[in-house]
Amino acid sequence: MDDKAILHRYLRTRRAQLLAKLDGLGEYDARRPMTPTGTNLLGLVKHVASVELGYFGKVFGRPSERDVPWLDDGAEPDADMWATASETRDEIVDLHRFSASHSDATIEELPLDAPGVVPWWPEERKHVTLQQILVHMCAETAQHLGHADILRELIDGSAGQGSNDPNIPQRSAAEQTAHFGRIEAAAREAATPAETPATPPFVSER
Repeated sequence: MDDKAILHRYLRTRRAQLLAKLDGLGEYDARRPMTPTGTNLLGLVKHVASVELGYFGKVFGRPSERDVPWLDDGAEPDADMWATASETRDEIVDLHRFSASHSDATIEELPLDAPGVVPWWPEERKHVTLQQILVHMCAETAQHLGHADILRELIDGSAGQGSNDPNIPQRSAAEQTAHFGRIEAAAREAATPAETPATPPFVSER
């Protein structure tokens, strides 16, 4: 497998894992803000799909016909990071799949050293290659997948890529509570009295 195929495989895998974070959730849980900055699962999918269209489209002179008005200059700030009530989950999932298909065509058509221009980047680094953008989008998608993984765990306790994920220890509820307690105790022991909260900010329900 050559370098392009390896990078492309990583990107495809992370895309699919991000989309899977929506599986089994109702509309509220898929959309609700889970952090003070408003981070939410459906918004992460919308954002990644939107920016990937730009990076593998306009950057290489291959714009799609898909309209993404939330990225326009006059759009509301961060409109690509959440879904309005009128935007359906099916529409956003379809956007994600369309974006992936359009990007895949660019990746398959062009060599790694194909030149591109990122007009929204500073002048000194806006001239790029397909390899740079592949690495950039692998990193960005993985970053947002990490966000999504934490959000999903906070919503219903599921973590990683399912029950067979070898990177997620399989613990009983009692074992998980004990594990959480060990980490909390270590944090309190290391903290100064002024830093230590009266009660843990989060108690695992798993």
